[in-house]
Amino acid sequence: KFEFNPKDGIDNPALSLAEDTDGEGVGEPRFYLLSKDSTETFGFCLHEELGCQGHVIRQVELGGLAQRRGLQDGDRLLQVNGHFVDHMDHRTVVQKIKASGNQVLLAVLDGGSYEAAKVLGRDLSQMLPADIRPRLCHITRDRSGFGFSVSGPEGVKGTFQLSVRQDGPAERAGVPPGSWLLELNGASVRSYSHAQLARKVCGPGAGGWGSGASNVTEHPAFPIQLKQSGNKVTLLVASSAVEEFYRLRGLQITAALADTSWLPFKVRELHMVKGPAGYGFLLKEDDCISGAIGQFLWDVDAGLPAEQAGMKEGDRLLAVNGESIEGLDHQQTVLRIRARDDQVTLLVIDPAGDEFYQSVGFGDPAWSHP
Repeated sequence: KFEFNPKDGIDNPALSLAEDTDGEGVGEPRFYLLSKDSTETFGFCLHEELGCQGHVIRQVELGGLAQRRGLQDGDRLLQVNGHFVDHMDHRTVVQKIKASGNQVLLAVLDGGSYEAAKVLGRDLSQMLPADIRPRLCHITRDRSGFGFSVSGPEGVKGTFQLSVRQDGPAERAGVPPGSWLLELNGASVRSYSHAQLARKVCGPGAGGWGSGASNVTEHPAFPIQLKQSGNKVTLLVASSAVEEFYRLRGLQITAALADTSWLPFKVRELHMVKGPAGYGFLLKEDDCISGAIGQFLWDVDAGLPAEQAGMKEGDRLLAVNGESIEGLDHQQTVLRIRARDDQVTLLVIDPAGDEFYQSVGFGDPAWSHP
């Protein structure tokens, strides 16, 4: 019998699949979900060392988050939030960890196994699951509904499997058939009964979920919030394989780990070569939707490189030349832009996309960029 009940707050939510070695000195990757608040660090450093292959875990802080979860000195980092990183430039990998904000999912291999695998010519990416990322899907209702229906064991809260209508809004938005629903409009559904969830999506008198779904009765204590978002709904979903991966390791799936490639909200990369009159924009510091301080692009001059590259008034700057500006102040960001004399590449997001990512708890939208 299937039970969707991932554990929260486990002190060491990692599964070492095996310490034994298949006879060739190569163990199995280990997975760790590190979640911190804004005042903490993850409690380790990532090194690139002469004569030592891979991205090496070092300086594991005694009593820190990484040590409590089980990371060990000398481990090699293979994956960050589902992305294989062993082949990547070290600086890029560090930036990917920083861009993931306060939560990161790491896959590591102990140093001895890593070295043995390299000697044997193993493809390290083949030692990892092909896809461990849930999906964020933004669905716009059509005349027949959202194009999905929900089923779950009677009397069991928080367990919802989705049936998806062929060529309906949900399928077009990227919802896999048979996937499990985790969040609705940025809120976890783990405490909802089936009637409460259906009520949340349908609203009073909406006539069910879509094709083949029956009406449900209102739960008197249930807050109906979808009416505020009109005919659109955002789901965090996981295939059965992805759900099982996290459940077996006691890890909670969140939007911060999601594949966002199906979303209509995209970050944009702007490459500009400086002209005689400069780039043609101003950088201003202001409050973000989240309440943090951000860097915004304004006064975009017509006909100059910034406008030609696609810059829009009010875009928020996320990264400069491939490096996140998370944690940088205004002057530091300006210096980063000026670091190259005649050209720069900026990663930006428009206000609507920025608001969306904040609403679903995704964190830094820079992470959604490949």
